[in-house]
Amino acid sequence: MSVEDSYFLSKNSIRVQDKLLTLEVPKIMGIINCTPDSFFENSRFEGVNTILKQAEKLLNDGADLLDVGGYSTRPGAFNITLTEEIERTCHAIAAIKREFPATIISIDTFRSEVAREALEAGASIINDISGGEIDPSIWDVAAHYQCPYILMHMRGTPQNMQENTHYTSLFKEIAAYFSTKIEALKQKGVHDIVIDPGFGFSKTMDQNYELLHCLEDFRFLNQPILVGFSRKSMIYKKLNCTANEALNGTTILNTQAVLKGAKILRVHDVKEAAEIVKLLF
Repeated sequence: MSVEDSYFLSKNSIRVQDKLLTLEVPKIMGIINCTPDSFFENSRFEGVNTILKQAEKLLNDGADLLDVGGYSTRPGAFNITLTEEIERTCHAIAAIKREFPATIISIDTFRSEVAREALEAGASIINDISGGEIDPSIWDVAAHYQCPYILMHMRGTPQNMQENTHYTSLFKEIAAYFSTKIEALKQKGVHDIVIDPGFGFSKTMDQNYELLHCLEDFRFLNQPILVGFSRKSMIYKKLNCTANEALNGTTILNTQAVLKGAKILRVHDVKEAAEIVKLLF
């Protein structure tokens, strides 16, 4: 291995509770949306029994982690109360942990109180689309519980993010955002950090593909990279199809992402993503 190659190797593990999750082989994160309004209709699950059946399917298909969310973050999504988000997610997390106790669960939220309640219910990772911008106290929760924190890039909120797509230099601005926040998180005591460039969040179609093209350049930050393309409009609008028809496009982009250094694929369709990893690693 050359000096150049070793310099650009991202961190290959994160500590989840008392165990080390190695990322030399990319991991698959299965999505469980406890919402009635997520953009992909087939990913909406309500009721504990339905959620448990989906969790079992994702795990059997090869999911290494499950990402549970109760607040739709599609562009223009409805705002919901803190209580409603906690009720949607925490019952689901507790039920999954009872049924499948070894499962690693992340809580997809930007609210500190939801994160705290979810960690108490059995989650062990915080997945924050806002990077602490909406509720800065979420960093204190991550530090207190010493849990991994997924740091995503987004401007504004889900309600107005697509009004914030002007960049002078897309990569440089997002890289600077990550660099600043990684240092601040470490100062808080959060050391297991995963970065997510935020495909579909505060980016135009062309910007999403520009970001994918330079994805490997984020490895200089020495943090694992998570990507989430699954059935998003950057695929189905470009292909002139629907989210229901965007699986093939999702698989293509996920393949390119792992070849560019992505360590976690966040997906609705676990079986197909797991096949990418089996074939390439």
